[in-house]
Amino acid sequence: MDRERKQLPRIGTRKVYYLIKEDLQKNGLKFGRDKLFGLMRHYGLQINPRRRYTQTTMSKHWLRKWPNQIKGKTINHQDEVWVSDITYIKTEQGNCYLNMITDAYSRKIIGYAVEDNMETESMIEALKMAVTQRNNPSMSTIHHSDRGLQYCSKEYVLMTAKNNIQLSMTENGDPYENALAERMNRTIKEEFGMDRKLKSKEQVKQLVQESVFLYNNKRPHLALQMKTPDQVYNKKIPAT
Repeated sequence: MDRERKQLPRIGTRKVYYLIKEDLQKNGLKFGRDKLFGLMRHYGLQINPRRRYTQTTMSKHWLRKWPNQIKGKTINHQDEVWVSDITYIKTEQGNCYLNMITDAYSRKIIGYAVEDNMETESMIEALKMAVTQRNNPSMSTIHHSDRGLQYCSKEYVLMTAKNNIQLSMTENGDPYENALAERMNRTIKEEFGMDRKLKSKEQVKQLVQESVFLYNNKRPHLALQMKTPDQVYNKKIPAT
């Protein structure tokens, strides 16, 4: 369990149990999930969620906004829908901003960028990364986000059109309309130690790179039947 906690220091008890279950069985230890819950609670090792909200969306602008194309939609395969959002990370030099693009079917983070501003250039950097990882470029992909200025910019709109990507946006300013992307921000920040003040942008970039790798390749996901996002995205294992 020590190895799993070092790599994934803030994952929940269910995921910890899934990761160590095979080792427990190999060593002949009868140790159920409820007992693990009790043990972690006794030693103060359970993770309590932190709730906070800081606005990073500038949606009051004159640029064109696109309708919500994913409301009520069933997603059946990877690269069908991507979701994106921006979150802030505090440093001693000021705030950094992390933009992530996540495949909604597999929950894999396929594009990300870190900058000390919220300019369109960093958003395009994340989008370029996502496009290079795309399994089937000929297939149309829906890109869902809030109505932030950067997503509506001429440069971003042109790049999505060039790569057969359809824009979709929240319509009522309700964060629940982009709930998956909001949840991804919270997971990456809280489970991988970025909800505290870090030293610099360079440290943030390094930590984000390490965290995305661990999230995609090591962290079991409840919504994926305890598979990893990379296993599902690359069709190593189906989502259900």
